[in-house]
Amino acid sequence: MTEKFIKQNHFLAYKDDKMAHTTLGFTTREGGLSMYPEKAFNMARYVDDRQDNITQHQNILANMIGFPRSEWVFPIQTHENKVAKITSDDKGVNIDAITNGLHGIDGLYTYEPNILLTMCYADCVPVYFYSEKHHYVGLAHAGWRGTYGEIVKEMVRHIDFDVTDLNVVIGPATSNSYEINDDIKMKFETLDIDTTQFIETRDSDRHGIDLKKANSLLLQSVGVPESNIYITDYATSENLDYFFSYRVEKGQTGRMLAFIGRKQGDS
Repeated sequence: MTEKFIKQNHFLAYKDDKMAHTTLGFTTREGGLSMYPEKAFNMARYVDDRQDNITQHQNILANMIGFPRSEWVFPIQTHENKVAKITSDDKGVNIDAITNGLHGIDGLYTYEPNILLTMCYADCVPVYFYSEKHHYVGLAHAGWRGTYGEIVKEMVRHIDFDVTDLNVVIGPATSNSYEINDDIKMKFETLDIDTTQFIETRDSDRHGIDLKKANSLLLQSVGVPESNIYITDYATSENLDYFFSYRVEKGQTGRMLAFIGRKQGDS
């Protein structure tokens, strides 16, 4: 399958014929001001970095994608499965500084234009949702806990249109080099999807897991057509020139920003 995330300066832009009016992308690590280890384009205020670095990075991205920072929304993710509907009243939350707003939220969606939904990642799976027909965009954060908590199903439960009109993009995340233990494997075996399709046993208490595939299977289990789901080949853990990786870099790293939005007047 042709890769639909196209490399730009500072970010990957998703391009698809189905998507005429939606802005969707994922930042990369190179060419910034942060020391991770140097000249890194960190987008997270909650890691050890100068706050002005993040503001400058935000401004660079805002100018490139045509969404001013005043239209951005950022939740405080906690690796759970809570979802929030976003309106214009939420614009600017956690953009200039971290607050208590939208705390404990790992899924966002909106039917309003001129709102950019954003979240930070460094191995967890960014899952983007859109329907141009219904003027809808959404974004979810799915690490192993969020995947096991079926956050993508929670996102689907909140839509008010036929699921066959929903398109889903599964963005850059860790590869199946990511390993889980027996206890976590047993948790996934309680879900209503076939774990043999995304878990590979390698040794005693060592199992590789493909979280991108797991989220695709969860979406299909609630009626999203497989043909409506795109999975990128980009893997954060395999390309440290482009991406931060929490696991590979043992937590001492920055974060990429996933973003999705729709502009006023687009139909």
